[in-house]
Amino acid sequence: QVQLVESGGGLVQAGGSLRLSCAASGSIFSINTMGWYRQAPGKQRELVAVITSGGSTNYADSVKGRFTISRDNAKNTVYLQMNSLKPEDAAVYYCNGRVILTTTPLRTNSFWGQGTQVTVSS
Repeated sequence: QVQLVESGGGLVQAGGSLRLSCAASGSIFSINTMGWYRQAPGKQRELVAVITSGGSTNYADSVKGRFTISRDNAKNTVYLQMNSLKPEDAAVYYCNGRVILTTTPLRTNSFWGQGTQVTVSS
């Protein structure tokens, strides 16, 4: 019913920048909170940043001051601008959206993207 597709990952040297995008499509009435998560090998998945439909944001302590989450509600897209990247930022980054579906009655489900790989070289 709903697909989230991430893009923008890749290889970057330490200190560089990347911008991740996640576009949602399908039977979408609206999207509440959207977020970015990441998972490195051997580590648990962690929340990186979240943004509400109203634009309020929260960040993991490890990325504060370096990452910025934003969204374009008209395009059902969330972004993650990553600056001053460090080797410890390397992971598969996943976006998540809490989506209100166009069902009758309306229903809310969470959906995940397929992930995009971010590699940071030393």
